[in-house]
Amino acid sequence: MFHGTITALVTPFRNGRIDEDAFRAHLDRQIEAGVQAVVPAGTTGEAATLSHGEHKKLIEIAVRHVAGRVPVIAGTGSNNTAESIELTQSAKSLGADAALLISPYYNKPTQEGIYQHYKAVADAVHLPQIVYNVPGRTNSNILPETVGRLSEISNIVGIKDATANMEQLNATIDACAGRIDFFSGDDATVLPFMALGGAGVISVVANVAPQAMLRLTNAAAAGDWDEARRAQMELRELNRMMFVQSNPIPVKAACAMLGWMQRDIRLPLTLLPDESCDQLHATLSEFGLKPERTRP
Repeated sequence: MFHGTITALVTPFRNGRIDEDAFRAHLDRQIEAGVQAVVPAGTTGEAATLSHGEHKKLIEIAVRHVAGRVPVIAGTGSNNTAESIELTQSAKSLGADAALLISPYYNKPTQEGIYQHYKAVADAVHLPQIVYNVPGRTNSNILPETVGRLSEISNIVGIKDATANMEQLNATIDACAGRIDFFSGDDATVLPFMALGGAGVISVVANVAPQAMLRLTNAAAAGDWDEARRAQMELRELNRMMFVQSNPIPVKAACAMLGWMQRDIRLPLTLLPDESCDQLHATLSEFGLKPERTRP
């Protein structure tokens, strides 16, 4: 259903509010580069700091502005199952093509609780849904057998796996028996992920280098592993810099350096320190991205 390079979009802010013009321009930039789908209101979009009204507005802007040019996969995750259902229902009513959820964080659910959370949302809202396993943020790991159970639910169509654990990926793919697609949630390991059968990546670095990530995913999908290896290695330093602090701190700074939006980020996240800004500027320059500002 979905494949290739899917961008986990940043949310531009100006004076504490969503910068709608900058967001629309960023959507155009991504689509013109050729990405195969976009994700508004996810982790990279600072969804945890958005009000419900802002969350829905961001999805609405994306759906209307994209206007069918690529699929819009709306972030609708929460650690509150009822809230996840409400956000997913809203995304469907606004015209999103699918929803990207998340395992409940802070609550520390069991594997059964994780299963029941996703099942409840899928049962309540008939919209294609993608499970998201990111233990570094949720403090829980969706085990292969749990993903296998979830894959039997008809409108759960994929999983974003940010574990960077290829052994677990193997076991999970086996448990799902081809029923769902797999998307990398870790830009640094897209090549091995796709070599094991992944359909693509939901990417942070694609915000600033969509064509480079497309080169990697297109080559991997075509089985051109030499080209895919070159593309992955060329992205190595840029990938590293995107995670020198918590996402989306570095990518937001990079977008500001490139002149695309303000540097504004919401607490509890803070601005990228000057020393890291200098390193990021150098990395962007070496990659050929031509940042306008040394420090945003």
